Amino acid sequence: METFIVYFDDADWALRQIEPLIGRSDGALPNAQWVLVACPPRLGRHAGRWVTRAVRESDRSERAGKLFDGVTPWLQARGARIVECVGRGSLEAMTRDLRLAHGQARVLDARRPRFGQTLEPVTPGQPVAQASHWQVPSAVAGMGAALLLAAE
Repeated sequence: METFIVYFDDADWALRQIEPLIGRSDGALPNAQWVLVACPPRLGRHAGRWVTRAVRESDRSERAGKLFDGVTPWLQARGARIVECVGRGSLEAMTRDLRLAHGQARVLDARRPRFGQTLEPVTPGQPVAQASHWQVPSAVAGMGAALLLAAE
């Protein structure tokens, strides 16, 4: 049985990444096991300090549930076995623990890239795209120049 570990933070984006692995036909990988690891966003530092730890965990599990609701039915309709997890701590350590629990598995990082955000690697040796400190100021300057040109 083939096992896939999928890290995702947006259900639609993840489905677009998973679909080529399964193929267009129904039941292309009937014996595959999918370990879905939801990576919902954390509450911000300022918002998080006003609520208790239990509320933060409840919010995180609620967001993870919504992510699973977007992906799980689609995979189950194709005959896949699903294991759901919520990403916590270091994702590299979590990948290592999941591989120990489920055997050798293929890892898919299906997290949506965000502008100005560096994503934590999920496997050792995964190249990390470094976000430049000039991305946001350059984008603002470019938008300002475009507005000046449009105003003329």
